[in-house]
Amino acid sequence: METKTEAASFRDPSGFLFFKDGALYRQINQGYREHYDHMQTSGLYESLIAQKLIISHDEITGMDFPDPASGYKIIKPDVVDFISYPYEWSFLQLRGAALTTLRLARAALDHGMILKDASAYNLQFHKGHWVLIDTLSFEIYEEGVPWVAYRQFCQHFLAPLALMAYRRDQRLNLMSRLFIDGIPLDITAKLLPSRTKLWFGLLTHIHLHARSQKQYADKAVSREQVRGKISQQALIGLLDSLRNTIKGLSVPVGGTEWADYYGETNYSPSAFDEKKTIVSDFIDKAKPERVWDLGANTGEFSRLASDKGVFTVAFDVDPSAVSQNYIRVRKEREENLLPLVMDLTNPSPGLGWGHCERQSLMARGPVPLVLALALVHHMAISNNVPLGRLASFFSQICEHLVIEFVPKSDSQVQRLLLSREDIFNEYTVSGFEAAFQAHFAIIEKRSVSGSERILYLMKSNASQVVK
Repeated sequence: METKTEAASFRDPSGFLFFKDGALYRQINQGYREHYDHMQTSGLYESLIAQKLIISHDEITGMDFPDPASGYKIIKPDVVDFISYPYEWSFLQLRGAALTTLRLARAALDHGMILKDASAYNLQFHKGHWVLIDTLSFEIYEEGVPWVAYRQFCQHFLAPLALMAYRRDQRLNLMSRLFIDGIPLDITAKLLPSRTKLWFGLLTHIHLHARSQKQYADKAVSREQVRGKISQQALIGLLDSLRNTIKGLSVPVGGTEWADYYGETNYSPSAFDEKKTIVSDFIDKAKPERVWDLGANTGEFSRLASDKGVFTVAFDVDPSAVSQNYIRVRKEREENLLPLVMDLTNPSPGLGWGHCERQSLMARGPVPLVLALALVHHMAISNNVPLGRLASFFSQICEHLVIEFVPKSDSQVQRLLLSREDIFNEYTVSGFEAAFQAHFAIIEKRSVSGSERILYLMKSNASQVVK
């Protein structure tokens, strides 16, 4: 049976993830034995499971260790439907993950352990709530030893949240793509306005923390030297201070670029309902197990799939639209919808060691079905992406495609053409169909009453196996 180590799982000496016959497992190494056993016997694991704060797992017996020399146990974790990354989250999502991390750290202390890793990559939005996916993130607490993950938490969570909040621009979260271990605090301190020094939380955890890092950058300090420096009560105070600081940060959610989009699409209420009926019918015909909705806005059409019990990722370029979608997911306790920020003209690349610690968008596909509604004219006209390249891209990420063609006569396209020369001679129904038929078979084509827009259900010509 083939065994393959997960490319992103090599930095932690406590263990690693691996795949065997397509199933995901984690080897726990002998060096982590005492900590893992304490987590299980102390009641920490059961408590976190009850609070839906950690991914569940089963212990596996009778399986050979991928690395026999270091193996202690093998566990089989519950599988997350789609691994997303912090730079793909809106402000509210990153803040939710940050507060969950602090809850985990506080819960660990109640069971004689401490969170040793505060990486944002260890959190995933799974079935409607944030969960820790790294079972090996805890270690037995030693009285007096400072929180080893403090700097990592500030760089992964507090720094981007503070920048987005005080510069009123959620696009600053994309800086997390540049720094694999979070935004450095010295850079954050320089970019934040001076008035942030008047707030105790940011003064302490960003400005003074950055100064301390610079002061001790070249000085080696052992755990023995810092032992006794901070009591458990002081550590709890630190976690509470971080929580209050995170809760005090906010960004405007309303007034998005696409806030009135659904009301400006040349669809009457009856035509809009007809469009939803057509898309729903196409979803039923494709029978997908998973869906990506590209250009999802606030998720109106994404829910046509997720409400059927189909796990759906709702991508949009507008972080505020994603935040609105996320608020609804949380409010209505939806378990099958994951809103994410994604610019399709510059999608998430492969990052980290060997370009594979963080997967590109395409590497996380293909999927059985992609929805591309009211998207093509933005890609083809606003961003000058030829129709043939669009068709090729879609054919690589999906088996079935539900796509909408919006003609030049549509007011939305006319608005796009106001500020540019119309050089898009192939942007016609026949040109669109010719470009896509090079990669797809058109299964069904339906016009929406009262508009010139056309909806298509297509199937890729590629002989690919959808993951």
